[in-house]
Amino acid sequence: MSSELHFVLLLVLRMAVAAAFVVSASIITERSGPVIGALIATLPISAGPSYTFLALDHDAAFIAEGALSSLPVNAATIFMGLTYVVLAQRFSMWISAGSAIALWLVLGTIIRQFAWTLAGGLILNAIAFAICIPLLRPYRHVAKMPLIARRWYDIPLRAALVASLVGTVVTASTWVGPRVTGVIALFPIVFSSMMLILHPRIGGPATAAVLANSAWGLLGFGLGIAVLHVAVLQFGSPIGLCCALATCVAWNLALWQIGRRKSGKA
Repeated sequence: MSSELHFVLLLVLRMAVAAAFVVSASIITERSGPVIGALIATLPISAGPSYTFLALDHDAAFIAEGALSSLPVNAATIFMGLTYVVLAQRFSMWISAGSAIALWLVLGTIIRQFAWTLAGGLILNAIAFAICIPLLRPYRHVAKMPLIARRWYDIPLRAALVASLVGTVVTASTWVGPRVTGVIALFPIVFSSMMLILHPRIGGPATAAVLANSAWGLLGFGLGIAVLHVAVLQFGSPIGLCCALATCVAWNLALWQIGRRKSGKA
């Protein structure tokens, strides 16, 4: 078997595994109800497979530097979410989602120009979330959330988007280096797919409410990226990836517990 064919087959296999992961997560989300479903939806569904496969091809230093580049990009994602949430109250999906994604691309390009430190990435996230979370608060609730009826192409679309992202990240990582790879790996596939799938079906305000409620989960995802950077350097890629995932899971469980206590008091 030629080296080119081996690479292509391995890439297709990795994309298929990533797609299967997304399909499984989507099915569990739909069958678990809104609370558990929200916890699953805010886990690293797209970035997780990307970094896992990168760890198979690159050393711990590459993963650590990639995570360092990914950390400030998380701040760009929350601004993207805020942009969509505000625009979706009045405008169509194409204007709202298009403007939000365009903003992410601009911010991602700007972020890529700098050599970030862990402290710098954490500070940028702290500032971004301190600005965006209060601004998102008025949009977290709608008078009545419409029922979401899944269509046949919903899960295949999400799976195809994540598989394409994984294929792009794995293929380009050798040529573009860890800094650019870290930016690409955090392209907000989950947010984008939610905009494209939900907005035409349940309307802008209801879709905006879903994204507005994900802000705290996204903050925990940023902490997971920071843990990945530190843990990979100390313990290697396998343990580092597990620590990052554990951070995201623990954060979401804490949010769930806090939500239960608030609802119980109400």
